[in-house]
Amino acid sequence: MNQLSQTLERFGGVYLLPVFVALVAFVLIGAPSSWVTLTVAGLAMGMMIFLMASGLSLIFGLMDVLNFGHSAFISFGAFISASALAYMSGWLGSAHIGLNLLAIFLAFSAALAFGLVAGWFFEVVIIKPVYHDHLRQILITMGALIVSEQIILAVWGGSPITVQRPAFLEGSWLFGNVTVEIYRAFAFVLGLAVYIALFLVLKRTRIGLLIRAGVENREMVEALGFRIDRLFVGVFMVGSALAALGGAMWAGYETLITPALGGEMMIVVFIVVIIGGLGSVEGTLLGAIMVGLMANYIGFLAPKLALASNMLLMMAILLWRPSGLKPAVK
Repeated sequence: MNQLSQTLERFGGVYLLPVFVALVAFVLIGAPSSWVTLTVAGLAMGMMIFLMASGLSLIFGLMDVLNFGHSAFISFGAFISASALAYMSGWLGSAHIGLNLLAIFLAFSAALAFGLVAGWFFEVVIIKPVYHDHLRQILITMGALIVSEQIILAVWGGSPITVQRPAFLEGSWLFGNVTVEIYRAFAFVLGLAVYIALFLVLKRTRIGLLIRAGVENREMVEALGFRIDRLFVGVFMVGSALAALGGAMWAGYETLITPALGGEMMIVVFIVVIIGGLGSVEGTLLGAIMVGLMANYIGFLAPKLALASNMLLMMAILLWRPSGLKPAVK
């Protein structure tokens, strides 16, 4: 473990860890075409998980809020997006790519809008009274999660719902013997765009500086005349909206969703946040990519270990780096 750590630090640190895992998988898999297909699938899965986990990482790491109701935003984003796409089914099947793009833009916008509004309500009404009290945060957010799941059951029912995709995202690209699913490539590009936007806002803008300063010394920032409460509400809203967008993307990826979607993904999301490092956008991205790659590689090489791959990965990384791959520096 120490030798691996020293090698990674010498050639680029933890950022090379996914490359190392991919190279090991290449040797074990043997078939280059299968390896490329699995790698692309893992990267796409990682980016979708990143969308769901990045908001929780910001809320957990920067605001010190244990929000176990985060998965409710994932579920609502998936179902709202699926309903919007079903309403625009005529546009989805059109040969005109402009209508396809407009349909998916409106569906994702509906999920984002819900996430923003619900995030504001959640923070102001549910979270704000229990700041700095982790036990009450866990209890009240778990209660909110149960209520949210019952609302989903009341509105959409308990039967699985089929999610339609735009025509231009159906099918695959063939590069020789390599198959790349178009939707997965789209998911990777969208997730990368969100990561770049988050990184630039947090590291290169005044708002990001104020958020990080408010976490470090809230009283000082408020003494300078800035409203930290409003900034933190904004962080919570953005985190909730990203979870809803991630749920919308995952719904299109699975094409069949149930009310249990959020609860199932929440375990993966927490694992990503923990192994990536609290409050770190870079760490969350690394953790999500590692989870996506390992799930696909192990699912191919040792299917019986696929379900345990996330836990094994978390154990290995925390033994190596107890604070996560790239924890936020405050």
